[in-house]
Amino acid sequence: MGADGEVKKVVAMGLDDKIDNKAEELGGKVKEDVGKKTDDEDLEAEGKADQTAANLKQAGEKVKDAFKS
Repeated sequence: MGADGEVKKVVAMGLDDKIDNKAEELGGKVKEDVGKKTDDEDLEAEGKADQTAANLKQAGEKVKDAFKS
């Protein structure tokens, strides 16, 4: 495989990671909101933790992107 194929594979993997991280963040937001509405503090905390984890992963992706440029 040539360099173009390798670049496309890396870009696709990075995009997949970004989509997964955003989905995790949104899922965490939903959990947090449901926890608030149902007075389920554990679910609310789990949602916040999911959002934090997703945000950290997104920050890591941004750092990787900065070094690719």
